[in-house]
Amino acid sequence: MQRRMWMGYSSLSVALLLVPGLARATKRKILVVGDSLSAEYGLARGSGWVALLEARLKAQKREIEVVNASISGDTTSGGRSRLGALLKKEQPSHVIIELGGNDALRGLPLAMTRDNLRAMVQDSRKAGARVLVVGMQMPANYGAAYGKEFAGSFETVAREEKVGLVPFLLAGVADRPDAEAWFQADRIHPLAKAHPLMLEQVWKGLAPLL
Repeated sequence: MQRRMWMGYSSLSVALLLVPGLARATKRKILVVGDSLSAEYGLARGSGWVALLEARLKAQKREIEVVNASISGDTTSGGRSRLGALLKKEQPSHVIIELGGNDALRGLPLAMTRDNLRAMVQDSRKAGARVLVVGMQMPANYGAAYGKEFAGSFETVAREEKVGLVPFLLAGVADRPDAEAWFQADRIHPLAKAHPLMLEQVWKGLAPLL
């Protein structure tokens, strides 16, 4: 009787493995869709926060793959246009959206930025992924009202869609007294020494989703 039961379970296990996508569904994968802040702009390969995230997961012996699909200069419109193909190809369990900064630098309408972020969140959730929205803030010279609305856009989308949120990726970097010493010559892109701090901001929002 026990032998018959064991053979039954064994056959069932083989059958389940043959079901398309079932084994793949148990594998966790983080897809990062971002801009230059996530694409290691001006940095040595492997020193950006996404690479540091992958290293942390490996050190914790978590079997989670990290795919960095970030492109320097990308906007929320660009991310939205390519997300569908990425979701289909990678089939991630988690999606981190780090976009919006270039929208503001180009003076694009904030309503459009929110619409694009919202669409990306919804598409990711429909694909079965848990989502983390990573927020950004603009320098004071953009104006207090604009800066407040821009920063609030990420919070609004995350709250409405009920997904994770990192309020400000550069917290602890851009707002420190010696901030200039933490950025490259363009004063936009952080130095490598800032990326561990950026990872800590992302980790606060990501860890509960894992």
